[in-house]
Amino acid sequence: MPRTIWSGAISFGLVTVPINVVSATEDHSIHFHQYHLADSGRIRYRKVCELEDREVPQDEIGKGYELTKTQVIPVTDEDLDNLPLPTAKAIEIGGFVPLESVDPLRIFDGYYLQPSGQVAAKPYQLLVKALGRSAKVAVAKYAWSGRERLGLLRVKDDVLVLHAMRWPDEIRDPAELLPPPVQVSDEEVEGALALMDTMTVDQLEGPEFTDRYTEAVAEIIEAKREEKPLPEAPEPEQPAQIPDLMAALQESVSKAKASRGQDAGPAEVHELPKPKKTAAKKQPARKTATKKTAAKKRSGSRPRSA
Repeated sequence: MPRTIWSGAISFGLVTVPINVVSATEDHSIHFHQYHLADSGRIRYRKVCELEDREVPQDEIGKGYELTKTQVIPVTDEDLDNLPLPTAKAIEIGGFVPLESVDPLRIFDGYYLQPSGQVAAKPYQLLVKALGRSAKVAVAKYAWSGRERLGLLRVKDDVLVLHAMRWPDEIRDPAELLPPPVQVSDEEVEGALALMDTMTVDQLEGPEFTDRYTEAVAEIIEAKREEKPLPEAPEPEQPAQIPDLMAALQESVSKAKASRGQDAGPAEVHELPKPKKTAAKKQPARKTATKKTAAKKRSGSRPRSA
């Protein structure tokens, strides 16, 4: 079992569920160290005090908040463990929402929540069954590692999963990234839908969803270990020059079908729904109220820890 990251409880109204938190993901990437090219000596980073110009052992190192260049406010682990917040000791559920209402940009790291002891078994199962039957997810707040976060609680294979969430002010406004206005025809949209149909899969499994990069790095390391020639990189496929977008879509559909062993016949297209015609109702004339635009609030005044 992976190590416990945090222990506490889920607060669900007056129901308390003691839990242990463990990571739900693993990193299988190949990691490298830095070495001196001349003699393969390991390059390490040492923690040096700028004032005394000497390396400092871990037991002499603590946290602090830089108020000014000359004044640092020390903050201990005990201070953080005793924060005056209910979320410092519990994952506090604040409400329930449909999963589709949550912007995926706000969701990142996932953790499994393990019931802590026999006393937690019944309330844990109660929350699992209630979430599963409601088809909703719980939104909660918790405080770990020096900051308070929003979390999303859901059920996976009868186990509670907590996903860390970003605060609304941590999501950048994408408006400045919008392309210039262009016209896209109905036929081009239908061609894109046909390509999507051809590329639709039931599960994220198979060679298309394999970490080929890690495999290639492992092949290089093995070749160097055995003093063999390095594997040759494949020649990149040059994209064909296709005169227009519609032709590119049709060619993409044909290639996708061929790669899956399907008949590369004409692409199946979807008809776009026609807008319903509604009779325009005459509205009585009325004065236009002056709209006031509220200044956008930003929470820049509160420091965020890393």
